[in-house]
Amino acid sequence: MTTLKIRPVAIDTYKENVAYLHRDCPLYHSEGFQALNKIEVRDGKGKPPVVAVLNIVDDATIVSPEELGLSEQTFDQLGVEAGCPVSIDHAAPPSSISAVHAKIGGEILGREDYLRICEDIVNNRYSKIEIAAFLVGCAESGMEREEMLYLTEAMVATGDRLDWGEPLVVDKHCIGGIPGNRTTMLVVPIVTAHGMLMPKTSSRAITSPAGTADTMEVLARVDLEPAQLKEIVKHHRGFIAWGGTANLSPVDDILISVERPLALDSRGQMIASILSKKIAAGSTHLLIDIPVGPTAKVRSQADAMKLRKLFEYVGDRSQLELEVVITDGRQPIGNGVGPILETVDVLKVLKNEPDAPMDLKQKALQLAGRILEFDPDVRGGDGYRLARDLLESGRAWSQMQAIIEAQGRREASLQPARLSHEIPAPDDGIVTGIDNLQIARIARLAGAPLEKGAGLYLHKKLGDRVTAGEALYTLYAEYPADLQFARHAAGQNSGYLVGARA
Repeated sequence: MTTLKIRPVAIDTYKENVAYLHRDCPLYHSEGFQALNKIEVRDGKGKPPVVAVLNIVDDATIVSPEELGLSEQTFDQLGVEAGCPVSIDHAAPPSSISAVHAKIGGEILGREDYLRICEDIVNNRYSKIEIAAFLVGCAESGMEREEMLYLTEAMVATGDRLDWGEPLVVDKHCIGGIPGNRTTMLVVPIVTAHGMLMPKTSSRAITSPAGTADTMEVLARVDLEPAQLKEIVKHHRGFIAWGGTANLSPVDDILISVERPLALDSRGQMIASILSKKIAAGSTHLLIDIPVGPTAKVRSQADAMKLRKLFEYVGDRSQLELEVVITDGRQPIGNGVGPILETVDVLKVLKNEPDAPMDLKQKALQLAGRILEFDPDVRGGDGYRLARDLLESGRAWSQMQAIIEAQGRREASLQPARLSHEIPAPDDGIVTGIDNLQIARIARLAGAPLEKGAGLYLHKKLGDRVTAGEALYTLYAEYPADLQFARHAAGQNSGYLVGARA
C-alpha cells in the first residue's frame, strides 16, 4: 500500500477536518480521489482512522506530491509526528446519513436516529455540507417536541458532563438578540454571595457585539480548565468562564459553526443547544430569559408562550428544574454595546454608582431574585428584595472581586477605543423605536468584540426627548476603516426612530 508523509498545514478549518493532497500525487489519479471527497487517514498503528474532507492543491510549497497535508484540527486529532507515514482510503458514508435524508423528506426521527447523527458529527464523519443538510432539514421540516428532547439527549450523551456533587446547582440563560444585556455578570455575584452554587460557563460572541465571556475577559481570565473551575467553586461558589475548554455538548459547537453563516436559528435547534449545554454543565435548576420585542429574536407574546412550553417540556423530561421569564426586548439593555463599554456598565451597577444604568440593574435584580427563590429557604416573592440587599450592601461587589482574583485578574484599561463619532438625531421629537439588530450590526462594524474598546454608547432610550443634532449615541473604534464602516452604516440607518409621541 502506498504511504504518504504527514505534513501539518497551519490552517484553522474551524470544527471541520480537512486534508490536502497535491494534484500530482500518484494516488490522486490511481485511486480516483476528487476534491471534497471524504477520506480515511490511518497511521498504521491500529488506532481508529481520522475522517477528513479532501482538498486538492497545486502548490508544492503547501504540500508536495509525496505528502498529505492536514489542517490544525485534523493533525491534532491524528496525534502523530510530522513526517510520519500514513495511508489513505475513501471513507464510507456515515451510517446515519439515511436518517438525514429522511428528515429532509419530512419524516419524524426517533431517539436512536438523533444519537447516531450526533455520534457521527462529533467523530468528524460529516462534512459541513452534510451538517448543513441536516440543519436545513430540521428547520424546514420542523421538529416535534419529542425530537427536540431526543436531540438534546444525544448532544449531552456525546460530550462530557460536569458533576458538582450538590443537589442545587443554578444557572441562567438568555436566548439572545438584545445588545448590552450583560445581566450574567451581575446575577452570578449576587447569587453566589447568598451562598448558592452558580458555576457559569458562557459563550463568546458569534454574531453579537459581545458575549458574556468576551466581557468578563476584560476583567479576568476566562479560558480555564475544569480542574481550575472546580477549585474556584470550592472557595467562591461560582465563576464566569468560557465554556469552550470543557467539551460540553461538542456537537452543539459544530452545529453552530454551520448555522451562523447560514443565519439559521430554528426553534428546535435553539432549545437543544441551550439545554444540552446546561445539562452537561451540571445544572439542576435553570432560569431562561426570553426577551420579546419588534427586533428581538421573539417578536410576540404568543410566540414567547409557545417557546416557553417547549423549553418546559424538554427541561421536565431531562430532570431539569426550569423556569422561563418573558422580558422586555424592545431596546438594548444598559448604555454600552461592546466588551469594555458593557464592562463599565456592570461595574457601575456593582459599585452602586449614581449614574449606573437603571434598566440593567433592575433586570439583573429581577433575574437574580427568581434564581434565589430556587433556594428552599427563600420564600416565594422575597427573592427580589434579597437580591437588592445583596447588591446595595456591597456584598455582590466584594464577591465579584473575589471571583475575578480567583480566575486571574487582568489589569486592562477600561477606556473605550481611541476614535469616536457621535450619531445625531435627525429631528426634534421622542425616541419611538430602537432596532436591536441594527445597533448590534453597527457595533460589530466598529470592531466589537475583537477590539475590546470598540462599539457604541447609547445616550438616548425609548421615550426620551431629543432635539435635532443631539447625539443619539457615540461610536467608538480603534481603526479609521472600522469607524468609517460603522459611520456609513449608521448614516444609512441609525437604528433609531424619532417621532412625535412615544
